[in-house]
Amino acid sequence: MLSEVIQHSKPFPYFLVTSAFSDEQCAVLERVFLHDGDWQHRDGAFYRCALRDITAEIPVEFLGEVMNRMRVITGLPLTDQILVTAQRMTPGQIIGIHSDRPLLGYESVRLVVQLNKQWQPAHGGVLQLFESSDGEAVSHVNPGYNEAFGFVLHKDSYHAVTQVTQERKSLVFNFWHAANTPELAAHVQAIFARLHFSELPDSLNPVITAAEQDLPEDTTFLAGTTAIALQRWGYADEIVINGYLYSAGLPCQSASGTEAWAAIRLADWVARLYRDSFDLTRWEKLRSELVGTEVFTRLLPTWRICIPE
Repeated sequence: MLSEVIQHSKPFPYFLVTSAFSDEQCAVLERVFLHDGDWQHRDGAFYRCALRDITAEIPVEFLGEVMNRMRVITGLPLTDQILVTAQRMTPGQIIGIHSDRPLLGYESVRLVVQLNKQWQPAHGGVLQLFESSDGEAVSHVNPGYNEAFGFVLHKDSYHAVTQVTQERKSLVFNFWHAANTPELAAHVQAIFARLHFSELPDSLNPVITAAEQDLPEDTTFLAGTTAIALQRWGYADEIVINGYLYSAGLPCQSASGTEAWAAIRLADWVARLYRDSFDLTRWEKLRSELVGTEVFTRLLPTWRICIPE
């Protein structure tokens, strides 16, 4: 299963497998397309296909094998959660250029397995890979039978599917990173519930005023959100101010100790999750900085869900 993996680095990291599953396993997967009901039809200008959640229709042992192989292939701490979607495209349908960046609490890794017997170039449905949202395709992946394409989602993983002239059948396996789970999403949303910058200390106002004159709004919003997290965790004004400066990329004031240092980095991380999406490279840097550091009591709930053991 998922052996002989071929890794690629451009235009973004991905891997290919020319023979993903056994004949028996493919037969199990093909049966899900015989079901006529419960298909969700997408017929917009950008995304045109039909989808169906078929996770419960696949043997648990099979899913477990796929999960274990994906952990080995990606080297990532994937949770046991898995979602499998059947995707059907009919003649005339197309999927435009998009990037499946991993939003807060959403899947972080994807495996696409094709089930198109006797595929020919004239049938279309080719997966195209791009360096940007407005460039030309730099790589093409044909939807051959039992061939798989896998990648770690990030903001620059731009791809599309060309228009099909014959039915195109594929299965999409979705996996969650241990540090970007639905439970994490709920925790981060709770931290920033009823967000009002007016609750920040008055001593931060001069810093905010100066920053807003020189920095983009996205930057100052992130910095303010970081400061909110520190404020709600009960830290002193000095640490709240330092957190704002750190997230805004401005020189910080004098250090306030190990706990303040850790709290500021954790607050900046949850603010980025809340504002944007899960960035694997940034998370790995955060983990390398904090692993081995004392887990301070007031940070414990957030620390454990953001940097799971």
